[in-house]
Amino acid sequence: MTTARTPGHGPLTGVRVVELAGIGPGPFAAMLLADLGADVVRVDRPGGPGLAIDPAYDVTNRNKRSVVVDLKAPDGPDRVLDLVARADVLVEGYRPGVAERLGVGPGDCHARNPRLVYGRMTGWGQDGPLAQRAGHDIAYIAPTGALGMIGRPDEPPAVPANLLGDYAGGSLYLVVGVLAALHHARANGTGQVVDAAIVDGTAHLATMIHGMLAAGGWQDRRGANLLDGGCPYYGTYETADGRYMAVGALEPQFYAEFLALLGVEDQDGARKDVARWGELREQVATRFKSRTRDEWTAVFDGSDACVAPVLSLREAPHHPHLAARGTFTDHGGITQPAPAPRFSATPTSVRTGPARPGADTADVARDWVVPGLLPSSRNPQ
Repeated sequence: MTTARTPGHGPLTGVRVVELAGIGPGPFAAMLLADLGADVVRVDRPGGPGLAIDPAYDVTNRNKRSVVVDLKAPDGPDRVLDLVARADVLVEGYRPGVAERLGVGPGDCHARNPRLVYGRMTGWGQDGPLAQRAGHDIAYIAPTGALGMIGRPDEPPAVPANLLGDYAGGSLYLVVGVLAALHHARANGTGQVVDAAIVDGTAHLATMIHGMLAAGGWQDRRGANLLDGGCPYYGTYETADGRYMAVGALEPQFYAEFLALLGVEDQDGARKDVARWGELREQVATRFKSRTRDEWTAVFDGSDACVAPVLSLREAPHHPHLAARGTFTDHGGITQPAPAPRFSATPTSVRTGPARPGADTADVARDWVVPGLLPSSRNPQ
C-alpha cells in the first residue's frame, strides 16, 4: 500500500501533476515527472487500465498517488476538474477527441485553470490521416524510417522491444515538452497544449542520420553503415559460451587497442578499407568464439578498446560499474532502474512503490483541498 506524500525530493518539488490513467508512454512520462519530485496524482478508472500486470509490480506507477474516478459518471468530469484547478500539468494518452467527449479536454481544463500545461501522448498525433487509428510502438516507428535501419541486411528489421517508440520517441519528448511549457507558463501565466506524437519524436531521433544521408555519408539500407552493424568494429559478436560482446572501436586509437587485445594486429589497415571488412569480420568473429564472454570481459577490462559484455536484464544490476553508481535500486522487493538523471542540489529517489488504484484518495483530498474526492462528500447520508 502506498503512503502519504513524503517531503519533496527532486527539482520538481512543488509541481502538481494530474495523470489520466493509461498504458505505455503516458504513465512512463508521468513516472519521470514523479521521479523528479513532482506530486503526481494518477486518476485511475474503475476496473483498472487493462494492463496485464499486477499493480504491485507496475513500477511505472512509483512515486505517484492514486485516486479512482469514473469519468463516465455524472460527477466524474467535475471531480477531475477540481484536481485540474489545483494542478500545474495534466498528462493524458487517449485517442484524439476522447478527452473532449469525457469533459476533460483542453478547453474544459483551461476554463478552470488557464495556466495548466496539458500534455497529450499519442502514437500518430492529434491530427493527420492516421490520428484516429489504433496502433502500438512497432507500427508507429515503422513509417518513420527508424525501424528499417535496425537489424541485419539479410533478415527482417529487428524489433527494439518498445523502447524506441513508446519511451524514447514518446515519453521523453512529452516530458521535454511539458517542462518547456511549464517554464513558459510560469514566465507568462499562460498554459498550452503539448502534442507529443511517437511518430514525431522517433523521426526526430534520427536527425543526425538524415544529415549524414543528405551528405552521402549514410546508405539508405540496413547493415551498410558505420553505426548500424555494417562496420565490423561496431557490432556484436558471439562468444564460446553462446553469449555476446559489444564492440564500438571507432576512433583509430581505440581500434588499435581493440585489435591488440583481440590478437589480430595484422588488420590495422582494414579500418578504412571497406573491401577488407568481410575478412576483418570473420577474423574478429573467430577470435571472439575462442573464449567465453566473461573471459573476454577480463581481457578488455580497464582498456579503451570500447568493448563491453552484453548482459541480460537480470545480470545488469550486478555489473561492477552500474552497481558502484547505484544505477539500479531495490524498493519494496523489486529491483528497478533508479531515477535519472542525477542532480547535485536536488537529489531524487524512489520514495514510494507502485500506487495502488484508489489507495491515496483521502490523502490527495486533504493535500490538494479537493473534498469532493471523498465518498462521504459525494453521497451524504
